[in-house]
Amino acid sequence: MPSVGPANIGVVGLAVMGSNLARNLASRIGNTVAIHNRSRGKTDALMSEHPEAGFVPSYDYEEFAASLQKPRTAIIMVKAGAATDSVIDALVDVFEPGDIIVDGGNALFTDTIRREKAVRETGINFVGMGVSGGEEGALLGPSLMPGGSDESWDTLGPILRSIAAIAEGEPCVTHVGHDGAGHFVKMVHNGIEYADMQLIAEAYDLIRRGTGRTPAQIAEVFAEWNEGELESYLIEITAEVLRQVDADTGKALVDVILDQAGAKGTGAWTVQTALNLGVPVSGIAEAVFARSLSSHPEQRAVSGDLPGPAESLSVADPDAFIEDVRLALYASKIVAYSQGFDEIRAGAAEYDWAIDLGAISKIWRGGCIIRAQFLNRIADAYAQTPDLPVLLTAPYFVDALTRSQDAWRRIIATAAGAGIPAPAFSSSLSYYDGLRAKRLPAALIQGQRDFFGAHTYKRIDKPGTFHTLWSGDRTEIEAEDTH
Repeated sequence: MPSVGPANIGVVGLAVMGSNLARNLASRIGNTVAIHNRSRGKTDALMSEHPEAGFVPSYDYEEFAASLQKPRTAIIMVKAGAATDSVIDALVDVFEPGDIIVDGGNALFTDTIRREKAVRETGINFVGMGVSGGEEGALLGPSLMPGGSDESWDTLGPILRSIAAIAEGEPCVTHVGHDGAGHFVKMVHNGIEYADMQLIAEAYDLIRRGTGRTPAQIAEVFAEWNEGELESYLIEITAEVLRQVDADTGKALVDVILDQAGAKGTGAWTVQTALNLGVPVSGIAEAVFARSLSSHPEQRAVSGDLPGPAESLSVADPDAFIEDVRLALYASKIVAYSQGFDEIRAGAAEYDWAIDLGAISKIWRGGCIIRAQFLNRIADAYAQTPDLPVLLTAPYFVDALTRSQDAWRRIIATAAGAGIPAPAFSSSLSYYDGLRAKRLPAALIQGQRDFFGAHTYKRIDKPGTFHTLWSGDRTEIEAEDTH
């Protein structure tokens, strides 16, 4: 193979995300893009449809490697799992020490840790990179979350900065950390996305049931919200979805879409990982569970006649009610992001990653699905206090929660009284109240654990670990800590 090819970057996998990313790369000055796909047809189609891109096609991995300058750098955009492993193995066979393989798919971060370790032994760099923004972001500018070695970042940094979304003059990309850090952060991003979407759906449901407004009228509410502190991509597209009319029936499109939400798995990974780390992400978890509940129509079909409130929701002042919903949504949204950043901090400690939480909030300001105005406030909070233990305690968020909490509580009480499910709203408030509680009923739980399993407990009035002889004379003895 020649030592130097014409392309400085390559893309393997030319489905929509891969082809859009390749086009994005090719549109930036200084980039020449090599492309390869398992099936020749997609390679030929991309060449034919976009001759202006100047792609360098290849039809086997040897040819692909020969088309790349050293250090060879390739971004894999294929389905997570076995397909990714197959492409990695093929590239390792034709690449050399110092070359770089980037997995831009939605891989589970522990798989990325495993792959990075195995590939590193060959002398080749492996980078797990989160890519957010969907098809449009891949083409016009995504938010990018690369992990991997410092050496690989030296080569990748300029290339990724050239294609990333720009927010307030800054590219939405940073070197997140080593091995699986990039995919870990992308996983949590998606978990926050689940919570954000569920909260918006609950807000819509409450407004519709409480005020009787049509989807088109509620679209105007969301459009107005998008002009204020709730400004975000998800609020913006919610208005667009609610305005859409179904061509076949003339009804609002939202009314003819089956109410069963799909999921790709990253939300579940976020919750499972948080459980392993001992981090409460209750708002995210409830959003994941809400999708699961929606996807069990056979259970819902036999449960529709279960008893509920005698009267449906009716509000006397629709405008005041809508403002309460807005404030409850904002407060719950703050909780979701705070829980997500808690998980990132815990993951960084567990896996020895030096993750800059302020930098993460900045790269989420553009290109990604959860981009929102208040990410600047998160960046400000971490700039002021880098080791901030709870994001909710930053002054800006304390002020926001102070003016929101009465409405938050009213909305949740109203929903419960009317029998309207609002799991993400409710769990977010419970988490908030749990944080602020001077004393939790966990003391009773620990007493129960000691009773049936001798799991021991600690006391508030003296150091040490103790056990009560529940099956004996119930005296207390010092014991080895088995928490």
